[in-house]
Amino acid sequence: MRYDVLVVGGSFAGLSAAMQLARARRKVCVVDAGAPRNRFAAASHGFFGQDGTPPLKMVADARDKLLAYPTVVFVKAGVTAANADDEGGFTVSLDNGEQLSTRKLLLSYGVQDGLPDIRGIGERWGKSVLHCPYCHGYEFGDRQLGLLFHAGGPPDHALLIAEWGPTTLFLNGGRGPDAEVRARLQARGVTVEPGRIVALEGAATDLAGVRLEDGRLVPVEALFVAPHTRPASPLAEHLGCAFDDGPMGQVLRVDAMKMSTVPGVYAAGDLAMAFSNATLASADGLMAGVSIHRSLVFGV
Repeated sequence: MRYDVLVVGGSFAGLSAAMQLARARRKVCVVDAGAPRNRFAAASHGFFGQDGTPPLKMVADARDKLLAYPTVVFVKAGVTAANADDEGGFTVSLDNGEQLSTRKLLLSYGVQDGLPDIRGIGERWGKSVLHCPYCHGYEFGDRQLGLLFHAGGPPDHALLIAEWGPTTLFLNGGRGPDAEVRARLQARGVTVEPGRIVALEGAATDLAGVRLEDGRLVPVEALFVAPHTRPASPLAEHLGCAFDDGPMGQVLRVDAMKMSTVPGVYAAGDLAMAFSNATLASADGLMAGVSIHRSLVFGV
């Protein structure tokens, strides 16, 4: 079978796109390896009508609803290669040995988070080491919070984190913000800690404090970090898609209709957005699905 659209990545963006295409009665195949970016979080917050729902459950429920449409196929696998074919579409190879044929390709496999090399940070990611205060700040309201300074991020980001509780900005041995920003932080009650971090400490995935090189333990119950991101697959690069440098890592370049620099290859979600969360990824996928359908109808 030759599909109208093959979606690589079946999380918030990919499933949202596939739903639009399914409702347009197009033949859609969603290929997903089962490792969404937000799988480490116990709950997703701020998503319309789904506040507090585990993200894996949200994905599973959305997939079940999508598969109720007769033109949709789901394949649990990874994509190893994709190449243009003689019919103006693509041949896609999977890690289970299958080959699939499609007219259009949507890349929605997202990104991977590269965390700082600090002992104790990995096992707490998504639990007490967090990225988005709008997603998880409420649950730590009025508790001791920390922010790991990131040279490429907003210099006054700690002012935002302080909305949820008393905040310490950890420079981790770096220079940190300039004097003007530091004055604003001080006026807001943000503590600036210049020392280098040795480890995070606490029971299991809980965080009790940040251990510094000089031996001090700074009490912190949640630490916000800005991870460096990288595409979760080299597929877009192998297809020849262009990337732009974003604040946290490379972002796949797309136009207003979500098409990449390679004709017939579209992208949505974290892979193609400099700033995102589950809601934005879903909306981006919806836009991509509609755009792909229009391209199938109008031949653009």
